[in-house]
Amino acid sequence: MTPMMFPRMFSSHGEGWDWLMRLHPSVLRMFFSYVLPMSIIPPAMLFYAGHTYRGAPLPAIGTPQLVTIVALFFITELVAVPLMAKVIQRLGQVADCTPAYHDAYALAAVAPTPLWLAPLCLFIPSLLANVVVGILAWFGAGLLIYQGVYRVYGVEDEGHSLLLAGSVLAAGLVAWAAMMVLTLVSWGWAVVG
Repeated sequence: MTPMMFPRMFSSHGEGWDWLMRLHPSVLRMFFSYVLPMSIIPPAMLFYAGHTYRGAPLPAIGTPQLVTIVALFFITELVAVPLMAKVIQRLGQVADCTPAYHDAYALAAVAPTPLWLAPLCLFIPSLLANVVVGILAWFGAGLLIYQGVYRVYGVEDEGHSLLLAGSVLAAGLVAWAAMMVLTLVSWGWAVVG
């Protein structure tokens, strides 16, 4: 994906999304060229924060435990994208339109981009700044989902589009919450163990 197309995906049902749908990238290509590199950012930043800030806001843990948590988080991210693609594909049945898996995968790969980039704020040792950036990232992901639903599902009806976008966003929120709980539980286990 070219960086110039990405900003257009926030503001238009067509421009960036039409380009992506015309490009028609395979799942394997999207995985290696986009999902894998983007998925590296949050675990790398988690490792940086866990190693640099030592105890604020999470309790300090040893490097081996931190590496294990980061690896678990990374694997979870990689598994979450194809699962979300399957959920996106299934949600289309609500509006009688089921996209091809590679189109659903494209939406599942592009939508979390702000969430993948938000951890870069961990360079700033401010809990408030990170919370604000996280909220803005969720807003951005919601916009990407809303705009992408039109092209991925081919829905022109505003009601169906909002229903699908809300459903995809809710499923994404559940997946994100599960990843956060898994990380916090792992961190707690590392502190106790």
